[in-house]
Amino acid sequence: MLSNLRIFAVNHKKISSLHICNMYCSRMRASLKRIKPLVPLGRSYSSLPGLIGNDIKSLRSIISPPIAKIRNIGIMAHIDAGKTTTTERILYYSGYTRSLGDVDDGDTVTDFMAQERERGITIQSAAVTFDWKGYRVNLIDTPGHVDFTLEVERCLRVLDGAVAVFDASAGVEAQTLTVWRQADKHKIPRICFLNKMDKTGASFNYAVESIREKLKAKPLLLQLPIGEAKTFKGVVDVVNKEKLLWNPNSDDGKDFERKPLLEKSDPKLLKEATEARNALIEQVADLDDEFADLVLGEFSENFDLLPAEKLQTAIHRVTLAQTAVPVLCGSALKNKGVQPLLDAITMYLPSPEERNYEFLQWYKGDLCALAFKVLHDKQRGPLVFMRIYSGMIKPQLAVHNINGNCTERISRLLLPFADQHVEIPSLTAGNIALTVGLKHTATGDTIVSSKSSALAATRRAEREGEKKQRHNSETERLLLAGVEIPEPVFFCTIEPPSVAKQPDLDHALKCLQREDPSLKVRLDPDSGQTVLCGMGELHIDIIHDRIKREYGLETYLGPLQVAYRETILNSVRATDTLDRTLGDKRHLVTVELEAKPTETSSVVPVIEYAASISEDILKGSQEAIENGIHSACLQGPLLGSPIQDVAITLHSLMIHPGTSSTMISACVSRCVQKALKTADKQILEPLMNLEVTVTRDHLSAVLADLAQRRGSIQEIQTRQDNRVVVGFVPLAETMGYSTVLRTLTSGSATFTLELSNYQAMNPQDQSTLLNRRSGLT
Repeated sequence: MLSNLRIFAVNHKKISSLHICNMYCSRMRASLKRIKPLVPLGRSYSSLPGLIGNDIKSLRSIISPPIAKIRNIGIMAHIDAGKTTTTERILYYSGYTRSLGDVDDGDTVTDFMAQERERGITIQSAAVTFDWKGYRVNLIDTPGHVDFTLEVERCLRVLDGAVAVFDASAGVEAQTLTVWRQADKHKIPRICFLNKMDKTGASFNYAVESIREKLKAKPLLLQLPIGEAKTFKGVVDVVNKEKLLWNPNSDDGKDFERKPLLEKSDPKLLKEATEARNALIEQVADLDDEFADLVLGEFSENFDLLPAEKLQTAIHRVTLAQTAVPVLCGSALKNKGVQPLLDAITMYLPSPEERNYEFLQWYKGDLCALAFKVLHDKQRGPLVFMRIYSGMIKPQLAVHNINGNCTERISRLLLPFADQHVEIPSLTAGNIALTVGLKHTATGDTIVSSKSSALAATRRAEREGEKKQRHNSETERLLLAGVEIPEPVFFCTIEPPSVAKQPDLDHALKCLQREDPSLKVRLDPDSGQTVLCGMGELHIDIIHDRIKREYGLETYLGPLQVAYRETILNSVRATDTLDRTLGDKRHLVTVELEAKPTETSSVVPVIEYAASISEDILKGSQEAIENGIHSACLQGPLLGSPIQDVAITLHSLMIHPGTSSTMISACVSRCVQKALKTADKQILEPLMNLEVTVTRDHLSAVLADLAQRRGSIQEIQTRQDNRVVVGFVPLAETMGYSTVLRTLTSGSATFTLELSNYQAMNPQDQSTLLNRRSGLT
């Protein structure tokens, strides 16, 4: 009986402890569920080392190597080439994420905006910092969509190198050309990564040939694929004559083996690799004199004896000189070829000290940085991304903004890791920083340590012969080149849910404009409505969605309209007199001017002065005259669109003593408008470069549809089994084109649009447009 009681007591203890344990676990699970939005458990990137175990690195452990071991790189490509997936794999293999994210699942590190995760596209660039084999890499994942070209532009402005990602089945595509041109403009060394080698239709040779033909670049084949499409299983390292094979049973691609190519086991691969290596050596020798001397001197008899290190150093020099581009291949989605890509980034792309920035010699180690991006954080306020060219940044540091001519204080310094940030005590030259506390700094602003530092740099620049026949102001000489902001092509009205919410909408738009300089906001002078001007349908749609999600405003968008321009076809003269008495002061101005079309295209009016205009009059009133001309050309007489390709010549100007500059501007403006109204007028419409990739079966339907849209076909290219239609189409005819194209081709076709130029409308289309605008049709 006693033993039974004892057994019952022990069992009772077990049950109650088990019960308590279960209760505790279920409560823990419930509490973890509750805090999930705040701490994403599966993807904790910047937590303290104690919280995340030993299998994932903390951002606080990121190394601070010498400047020679820093790499600032960007990932750039056409939409859907695999930029974000490649970035995701890079972060996983470098040890900063616990699991592999997927664009389709919406759980990647760099696509953290709700709109990005829903649509599966990158909308804004995201910066991440990690280390790889003793190197510190600051990486920026950029968008591929044409509407967000400015995001790519402003990131490339501050980078030292770039990785161009290609879809191996498509080769060079429309947006690839655009980002390549942007990289050329900023003289950025780059390497090519042929992604999606596992995709049906992938062709290594086709992709390499398209780089050679379309980009006019010299590809250096550092790798060869082992198999293509479904048979792709690894790559051949041409430089070291080795094969890299990934374990097919490995889920994450970390498990791969590197074996030397041997005559016994891989005779065919060895032959291909030897031929490719010899061709590579000859290519590099043609481009690099130092390497050519080495090859012809010691290794002319047998290229096999040439050490891999010597070849790698020469490839690094050639890449830096931008005379050729190294080409690698792999499949980011299938986790193959990413680790060799990381090695190539550290080996072939330049460090900040290898890039030649002329302005650095003037600062002599003082702080010089460029603000290239602004984000708004609800808790922290404006976050400003900066590239530090010289000097050091610390929290609580007062800095001088040359563009805004103001001094601000950096309250905190952060290390960027997409949407998570870690506070750091300082950051040195060559790095990308995220600063808190700069309220007035905007994209493209130059930041220095103080006003006196800027003046000292100016004096050094002058001493070193920088002012040779240049009449720039002191500040202009010190400004780092900012970012060229493209003109918007679409606009629509936006209205708040009620008049009381108008200030909230104005604040939201002000914040969004600071983040995205390609978004323009203006007030319609006739209706008083707020008008949004953007780069495309998707751009305006994203802005509308962000206002709703981030600022809690249910706004109403008017119909999308095309940003037309106007010009004149003949010369006209006009005279105007303004005579007003305000109080006891008489304001009297008489103006005679001529408006004529220019031979070269010019967005702003070309202003000329006749010889009869005295310098004394111009000295006091030139600014007022030019303000009047510019304001008159903002609204044309036909549609109220901006005037372009116009030259205004001032022939006569008489000003009564005591006349205010405002009255001079008003009279000049009125006279210009009078001249424009009497001239023969012409509407200019935006013409878009169009590229449609379509299967052969649906080609005729696509061509027939484009003919109805006033499109002109330039050529039809063959890309593997598909056809690529290249041509021009007026922007007004592309409204809703994506839906129509999906219907015509059963969802198999893709297209890209990019602004080409503005062209004159034919008289019939112009009168139809004017009738529609005036409500006659």
